[in-house]
Amino acid sequence: MTISVFNHLKLTHFKFFLSLFLFGFFVTNLQAQQAVASPDGKLTVNLVVNNGTPTYSVSYNGKLFLEPSPLGLKTNVGDFSSGLALSDKVIQNKIDEIYELPNIKQSKVHYVANEAVYSFTKDNKAAIDIVFRVSNNDVAFKYKVYPQKEALTTVVKEEASGFLFPEGTTSFLSAQSKAMAGWKRTMPSYEIPYTVDEAVGKNGTGEGYTFPCLFKVNKNAWVLISETGVDSQYCASRLMGHEKGLYTIGFPMEGENNGNGTSAPAIALPGETPWRTITVGETLAPIVETTVPFDLVKPLYKASQKYQYTKGTWSWIIGMEKSMNYDEQKRYIDFSADLGYQTLLVDALWDTQVGRDKIEELAKYAATKGVSFYLWYNSNGHWNDAPQTPRGIMNNAILRRKEMAWMKSIGVTGIKVDFFGGDKQETMKLYEDILFDANDYGIAVIFHGTTLPRGWERMFPNYVSSEAVLASENLYFGQKYCDAEAFNACLHTFIRNTVGSMDFGGSALNKFYNENNTPNKGSKRMTSDVYALATAVLFQSSVQHFALAPNNLTDAPKWAIDFMKTVPTTWDEVKFIDGYPGKYAVLARRHGDKWYVAGINAQKETLKTKIKLPMIKAGTELKQYSDDAQLNGKVTTTKLKKNQEMEVTIPCNGAVVLLN
Repeated sequence: MTISVFNHLKLTHFKFFLSLFLFGFFVTNLQAQQAVASPDGKLTVNLVVNNGTPTYSVSYNGKLFLEPSPLGLKTNVGDFSSGLALSDKVIQNKIDEIYELPNIKQSKVHYVANEAVYSFTKDNKAAIDIVFRVSNNDVAFKYKVYPQKEALTTVVKEEASGFLFPEGTTSFLSAQSKAMAGWKRTMPSYEIPYTVDEAVGKNGTGEGYTFPCLFKVNKNAWVLISETGVDSQYCASRLMGHEKGLYTIGFPMEGENNGNGTSAPAIALPGETPWRTITVGETLAPIVETTVPFDLVKPLYKASQKYQYTKGTWSWIIGMEKSMNYDEQKRYIDFSADLGYQTLLVDALWDTQVGRDKIEELAKYAATKGVSFYLWYNSNGHWNDAPQTPRGIMNNAILRRKEMAWMKSIGVTGIKVDFFGGDKQETMKLYEDILFDANDYGIAVIFHGTTLPRGWERMFPNYVSSEAVLASENLYFGQKYCDAEAFNACLHTFIRNTVGSMDFGGSALNKFYNENNTPNKGSKRMTSDVYALATAVLFQSSVQHFALAPNNLTDAPKWAIDFMKTVPTTWDEVKFIDGYPGKYAVLARRHGDKWYVAGINAQKETLKTKIKLPMIKAGTELKQYSDDAQLNGKVTTTKLKKNQEMEVTIPCNGAVVLLN
């Protein structure tokens, strides 16, 4: 009897401890958790796998910036968003890299980050890795997909990746347009105006939002969402809005590119997706100063030569199509030379209204003046109805390379290719093909009517810049855009231009957008001359074709022309000073040992604020360009106080520029 009770107790204890063991095992698999932090420990990503479904959250200084958000991919060889098991082995790497790049916001970059590679299996077979990189203000993640059974390729049907914002978050977003919409069915082209400080929970006009996407969280902190590393191996993506602050990755619309090509990207296995990037900050400084689009990518090929980053002029922004004639282009060659500029952008219709023989003649003349050409081309093919020529060249490899050989023979520096209208994988391949072929002939490339550049300055050594913004041409097209010029500039500075070069084509000194600068003809510029100078600093692009006109040599202030002659287009460093999206912006950029501080104001009230300039030595004499209440500009000198602080006054539509 005693033995029987003893055995019963032993069995009971065994079952109890077995139950505890199994419960512990179940809990571990129910919710596996991992974390990776930034080098300074302030930024943390927490990865949780709950019942086989992975999520992540992002915290900074102990505050939640992104709530638990979905992860994973759905492909035609498996659903890798659920039913996953996280491997115990996590590969951890310390990233410490120094690189130089003359054509971005910072010429020398020291990138330091912690990387964690989380491996997942499904049905006991390798499925995907989720790779996180965390630097001091940036989170990035991507997926690596493994072969499944005999499948060595896959189509990614859906990406589950999401971004769930805390309650009270507001957004600063540009809606994605409908496919094949707009003028001559050329959209999407990333040119929809922004909505500002809008509550989350919407989805634009039904098609989501274009990258980059800015959010204000925790009352006065910021998050910028974008992507980088997109080439011919994937499509470009957008952000889809949902209820309660959730945004997810969306692939291109089926109707893009006239319905040709798949919206879902295909990859060879093993294969990787582009990086999704999240920049966070308690101020806007990390947003403005981030280099994450370039940190995460590598050059795809070697430069065939050392590319030059230039300033230039172009007749089209003031004179439009009628300015495309031999005499006017020659006048603008002389104008570029008078300014000390190295290039002239020869825009649409040069082939029919000037002619190839005459373009060759003009190119020879330009060379005697130290000026070379950027020539405009229509990307066309089957995806737009834009009639501007040259057409039918850039979409055809045989004709394209023949054309580029001709361009090289006459000394053309670069091309501007327009009207792409799509983000599908086949369009990404066209971008890549144009860039790769152009490099063979030493030709630099600017894109218009285009998608956002996604790390391309580093990936493609002859890539210069992209439009992908409501640019200067709209100032010509309508007064409402002139009325909102400063407002939009105070958005581009904190959103579009933070992630890649922006070919805006602004800094006009004409009061009126017509070739004679006369009243009552065309739209009227509402901003000041000092504002024009300020945007030459605020807007970053390593090649700038400014909206100046030959008459500005006599009708614009001499101090304005002298500034435009000497302002750089390449920068060694950028610093956020002050600002708020859509209201005002103050940035500083350094070229060599010279700092340019530029501020603009879009608010109705005059802005009076104290700015701190710790990067400039106290007592330094500064040249100051400023506006009075009537937007009359003047140039004075001032000394920086001992506390390296100074008060600036900027009227609505006005600006201030400081030089050491």
